[in-house]
Amino acid sequence: MGDSSAVAIVSGGMDSVTLAHLLKDEGYDLHLLSVDYGQRHKKELAYAERCAERLRASFDVVDISAVGRLLSGSALTDDIEVPYGHYAEETMAVTVVPNRNAIMLSIAYGVAVAREAQVVAAAMHAGDHYVYPDCRPEFIEAFDAMQKKAVEGFGDPELHLYTPFVHKTKAQIVEVGASLGVPYEDTWSCYEGGEVHCGLCGTCTERKEAFELAGVPDLTVYRDREAAKAGR
Repeated sequence: MGDSSAVAIVSGGMDSVTLAHLLKDEGYDLHLLSVDYGQRHKKELAYAERCAERLRASFDVVDISAVGRLLSGSALTDDIEVPYGHYAEETMAVTVVPNRNAIMLSIAYGVAVAREAQVVAAAMHAGDHYVYPDCRPEFIEAFDAMQKKAVEGFGDPELHLYTPFVHKTKAQIVEVGASLGVPYEDTWSCYEGGEVHCGLCGTCTERKEAFELAGVPDLTVYRDREAAKAGR
């Protein structure tokens, strides 16, 4: 194990893939973790694996789909229509999966202790704060403090939670990623999990807005844009 190793939660979306590239650029020996919690957009996991291959990082998918079935009431796991619009809208609350980040981070900390890593990394950002309580700075600070107690005396004594994007907008993340050469066309955001990005759900809306604000070309194929071109 190298002197600086990180266990990063990478979904295959643009934020977490940017995080992986940033960690690689910062010199960390990387172990990427993806989590199958029964999400309807499970295809994102293949994008996470490709990210790991690109960065020559070790990679695992953790299957907690049995747990995910118990976390009912979310449009990401149940047969509930995925809402369209921006994350700032109240309708986005239906995309909350109860305690998702706390569960995933707990798994990542266990792996980090076993691997004697110095860092557990996650890609929460400022745009998530509207609707997701487990993406807010208060949660991150409290969770890090709790984990220091939970693993005290085990693993690397410097082990801590690293969330470099928590005060950044998605557009700022895109700027970081563009400077690192992140291939955003090889990331997946859409909650519907169709053949191409829908272009209308909350995460697609935010994705399009981020590229526009960052002034970075958006190479994503969106269903709504293709329909508009065809006059449908």
